[in-house]
Amino acid sequence: MDLNLKVWRQKNATEKGALKDYAIKEVSPDSSFLEMLDLLNDQLIESGEDPVAFDHDCREGICGSCSLYVNGEAHGPSRAITTCQLHMRSFKDGDTIYIEPFRAKAFPVIKDLVVDRSSFDRIQQAGGFISVNTSGNTQDANALPIPKADADKAFDAATCIGCGACVATCKNASAMLFVSAKVSQFSLLPQGKVEAKSRALNMVHQMDLEGFGNCTNTGACEVECPKGISLENIARLNREFLGATITEG
Repeated sequence: MDLNLKVWRQKNATEKGALKDYAIKEVSPDSSFLEMLDLLNDQLIESGEDPVAFDHDCREGICGSCSLYVNGEAHGPSRAITTCQLHMRSFKDGDTIYIEPFRAKAFPVIKDLVVDRSSFDRIQQAGGFISVNTSGNTQDANALPIPKADADKAFDAATCIGCGACVATCKNASAMLFVSAKVSQFSLLPQGKVEAKSRALNMVHQMDLEGFGNCTNTGACEVECPKGISLENIARLNREFLGATITEG
């Protein structure tokens, strides 16, 4: 496959970036999108140019660090996958592919396709944890009966990998799906009840401080989420937050 790439190049956080054209030839349809970028970088290095900076780690759809905006869609044209799971057979010979970083005020560009998503870490640190009894007289977790439906929903919420596709695809750059998933995975289980009220208040407060927009229920976040996190979690977060505001506020 021969492709025309339009890649966002930006030297650092302060300089202005722009799309730059690259031609790449003989790309295997069986290669992954990141492998195609590896080939591009090999080509750039051989010609003495600066390679394109992009995040990657596991390349197995687990870490979420490979987040890219491909042809105007978070993680590309396929559904329920991360960018590293996107294969070049999703494109045609001669296609022009636009490759950009995730765009949000709370995700500032560091270089080229790399953005700073540490805002997610700060939200998690604000309340995404549970108290653990380390006195030596702890209760066996298996002794706590949990309805299977609740356990399933908690595990579904826990599959969120924090990639930021929900933010990138939302017209408001809202982080509600991410925050709601982190709140839901604890609120549905007995272990999460201790900090339930402070968790909702603190994580939403930190989300606002980071500059994320609010949710207007367009549903784009759920569509683009590689793990299929449900909008039901946002409704659950709203209930948790409202209840905490009434009793704690």
